[in-house]
Amino acid sequence: MGILALQGDFEAHAKLLERLGADPREVRVPSELDGLDALIIPGGESTVMTLGVQREGLAEPLRALARAGTPVLGTCAGMIMLDREHLGILDVQTSRNAFGRQIRSFEAEIELAGVAGGPIRAVFIRAPWVHELGDGVEVLARVGEHPVAVRAGNVIAVSFHPELSGEPRVHELLLQAVPARSRAA
Repeated sequence: MGILALQGDFEAHAKLLERLGADPREVRVPSELDGLDALIIPGGESTVMTLGVQREGLAEPLRALARAGTPVLGTCAGMIMLDREHLGILDVQTSRNAFGRQIRSFEAEIELAGVAGGPIRAVFIRAPWVHELGDGVEVLARVGEHPVAVRAGNVIAVSFHPELSGEPRVHELLLQAVPARSRAA
């Protein structure tokens, strides 16, 4: 299980994955994508992440990983990184800082389709939302009329930070998408 570790709180994702019994590995260069059974693109600052992806030559290897069917989860800025204007892995268009600047950050209980056990606690920090959905993109959750969690095939993107609230169910959703043979290895 890889976590893109160019910028953002990749360590919080790693701790949550370890709590769930996964073996996280930090990814900074293309060769570290080899053999991954899933990948998380964490929150952070999408401009800085974009520069890091370009600097390290990660754009095409990340696209190839997703095209090969590897489960991918993007959180907050990770959602932005997956959109059409950035990596083009997910057929959506996002709006950066859609809920407002840092002072407008908030927490909310949201219902997430495909996740049992009631609402999850979602932490929104300068969060994006999806303002345009492509064909085949399923909305998993909304805040008001705004999509804040989506899925298309093997790719899940959420505009919040499940790793900050300690909410494991988003990461469990990703782990469920990992083929059984990889989980057993």
